[in-house]
Amino acid sequence: MSTTTAPVVGAARIARLVGDVAATRPAYRALADALRIAVADGRIAVGSRLPSERDLTAALGVSRTTVARAYEVLRESGYLVSRRGSGSLATIPSGSRHRGTSALFPADPADDVIDLTCAATRAPAGVVEAYERAVALLPQYLTGAGYLTLGVPALRAAIAARYTERGLPTDPDDVLVTSGAVAGVNVVAGALLGTGDRVLVENPGYPNTIDALRRTGARPVALPMDPGGWDVDGAAAVVGSTRARAAVLVPDFQNPTGALMSDADRAVLARALREAGTVPVVDETIVEIDLEGGPMPRPFAAHAPSAVSVGSASKSHWGGLRTGWVRAPRGLVGTLVESRAASDLGAPVLEQLVLLELMRTDPGITPERRADLRASREATATALAEHLPDVRFTSARGGLSLWCELPSDLDATRLAVAAEGEGLLVAAGPRFAVDGGLDRWVRLPHVLPPETMREAVTRLATAAALVRAGRGRSTGRRRGPLVA
Repeated sequence: MSTTTAPVVGAARIARLVGDVAATRPAYRALADALRIAVADGRIAVGSRLPSERDLTAALGVSRTTVARAYEVLRESGYLVSRRGSGSLATIPSGSRHRGTSALFPADPADDVIDLTCAATRAPAGVVEAYERAVALLPQYLTGAGYLTLGVPALRAAIAARYTERGLPTDPDDVLVTSGAVAGVNVVAGALLGTGDRVLVENPGYPNTIDALRRTGARPVALPMDPGGWDVDGAAAVVGSTRARAAVLVPDFQNPTGALMSDADRAVLARALREAGTVPVVDETIVEIDLEGGPMPRPFAAHAPSAVSVGSASKSHWGGLRTGWVRAPRGLVGTLVESRAASDLGAPVLEQLVLLELMRTDPGITPERRADLRASREATATALAEHLPDVRFTSARGGLSLWCELPSDLDATRLAVAAEGEGLLVAAGPRFAVDGGLDRWVRLPHVLPPETMREAVTRLATAAALVRAGRGRSTGRRRGPLVA
């Protein structure tokens, strides 16, 4: 019977995370606080093995007593557990592992409620005309049964051409059209994963993917991310110690952080995955949302021939199309078709034809959409600086959200509950956590018009004031909204 090896957090990474604790008195308390925040924020994954006292002493340049006392504080507060033969493992105190999940879509919000739980935009100009052209093409498909399990051939060719243009030569036979990206992940998981298989998932990560993997019986294991992106050397170490069956990655404008992985880092991580026998499953849903322009890194699969790539039209064009795709290595598409047959027999033909028409005009987002998103991002950032200046965030090159770190006196879940009372729906950090934590983070999608985003931040600031005054509503057993 196989045993699970706890991911190891190296002493050098701990040193980067906690900074110069020796300059603060008492140093042991500063070290304990920094480690507690790193665990709560997901930068140290729950279940990870921390360095030995001796190794961390050397890396930080402090006394052995300082590290020992810091570890003891963490044990007493429930953030560290020591097990014979396993060392000291990071954990979350009992009662703090809320993920805010929900199996149901929230009810349609009232007209005066601003809903920022969904990081997607309205339909772009030209969708109606694309539907009209698609309807004109539809009769040629009506003579068949309508079950195009692989997808409309012309759309598969257009998707393959886009991959080739981005630096990954692709044949239409490598493409399977699906009913969206999550459906694609489900198909891939059904083909690659069995009950109990470990699968690495970025932490923070996309909650619907985490939930989908759990439903297959797989065991998600956190691959910690820093607020600014990946610690690739640390990630490679986790890959090597975990040796998971698969790893789900979002290297292009990661959701929710917006981080973009460099070509060099893709090569390093791809090599680690290959050596560990771990199959990369690459979610490229947001790859086209480049708000600044300029050269993009090559697709991750260009560095990892075994990678399976999943894409979708939901962010680049419109979520209402419910059309996505899987780009797989030669020989795997047949296995994916067999996996898919258990859930559906193909995506709707009409919507595939609509996406084909839209891609013929713009394979990604239109220049007008890019300008709108940049204006909304700027309005959101300016409003945060004015109304919530102690909230920290990085304005990423692309993506649809700001990943916001709250000050120490604000809890994300309580803030989200208070915001709902002010007519604002937001997704709190724990919704994006693989296994607890992220209590000081909130995702703010900048997908609504600038004036609406300014009003959203104003309402969030009002909610923050209520929480600080002790007047925010209790979280109780409330379960957060489904997040897109």
